[in-house]
Amino acid sequence: MKRLFAAALVTGSLCAVSVSAQVALKPETPNLLFWSPDQQARWYPAMETVYQTRTIAAGDRTQALPLAGGMMDPVFTHDGRTWTVDAYMDAYRVSGLLVIRDGKVLLERYGLGRRPSDRWTSFSVAKSVTAILVGAAIQDGYIKSLKTPVTEILPELKGSAYDGVTLRQLLMMSSGVRWSEDYSDPNSDVAKGPTEGLKLAQGKPGLNPVVAYMGTLPRAHPPGTVFNYNTGETDLVGILLARAVGKGLAEYASEKIWKPYGMEADAAWVTDPGGLERGGCCISMTLRDYGRVGQFVLDEGVADGKPILPPGWAREATTKQIDNGQAGYGYFWWMQPNGAYQATGIFGQSITTFREDRIIIVVNSAWPKSGGPDLRDGRIALINALRRSAQAAPR
Repeated sequence: MKRLFAAALVTGSLCAVSVSAQVALKPETPNLLFWSPDQQARWYPAMETVYQTRTIAAGDRTQALPLAGGMMDPVFTHDGRTWTVDAYMDAYRVSGLLVIRDGKVLLERYGLGRRPSDRWTSFSVAKSVTAILVGAAIQDGYIKSLKTPVTEILPELKGSAYDGVTLRQLLMMSSGVRWSEDYSDPNSDVAKGPTEGLKLAQGKPGLNPVVAYMGTLPRAHPPGTVFNYNTGETDLVGILLARAVGKGLAEYASEKIWKPYGMEADAAWVTDPGGLERGGCCISMTLRDYGRVGQFVLDEGVADGKPILPPGWAREATTKQIDNGQAGYGYFWWMQPNGAYQATGIFGQSITTFREDRIIIVVNSAWPKSGGPDLRDGRIALINALRRSAQAAPR
């Protein structure tokens, strides 16, 4: 097993949504960025039938999410019209909607033929789960602290632009290393990285392709000063984390979250060509387990009375650490103008938490495109309406 895991560390992938970053079970599988609405509805709940995955095993105990005394059904105004929750779900292709306050369910609905037992893919919501696991690794002593230099765990990067970069700066997406995230440009780093990394690693046993490619990039800014969304570095954090704990991320997630916190079902984590789970993409879980992820963080990472995360980690990770031109960015968590913190994935996936209200809102969708102001603004209107309704609901 250790030999297999070591082999997996040798071969990695780069782009969070590049078709080459995960291994399709059938060669004719289309790029997941361009799936049809029918393909989205069929495959988002069943990514393990499309790509190679590893299982995050649940335990024998399930953390209860009891129903609140009264369920809510808000009506709100957006874009010049009045919306019901059902109308929004139909128009924005929502497969699952969950509202939790004080650990109790105020609203739970499904669409697109999804059942409560069905999983749904997360896209970049997985980044936030990876950040949770970094905190667990610090608590367990596998990683000394956020000040740990990247090169201490990945010595292959010594002499590169990552010399002097800390783990904290990676989590803030502020390494200062130059990176282009333009999917329309075949010469961008996110487009050519996987192929170039594989070439660079050929004939060099032990050199991970992701590490190989990232080590060729020049510095653009001093570390920790400029936010630059960087898919490559989220996978780099995944590799660093796996190297530090000596096991796959799915196994570690099972040990630190799924079993101790009481997730109701196994989850599936898409792997790269080397068999490593993607640090930046594509965990599939049930709607209620997305809610439990949000509740676990809101509960400061305590499971069954035991702290899984270092004191203050959850709050620090979900508080603005760097200016990103919007409301701010934490450790793979986004800050929102309405005061929430959010795990976010393309095509309409999100876990939004209002800390002071103890309200968690989960949205799983199959948007017709990866994102955009129209889709974003519609979700914001929904979330704000759900928050108001949850605040007003009797306790």
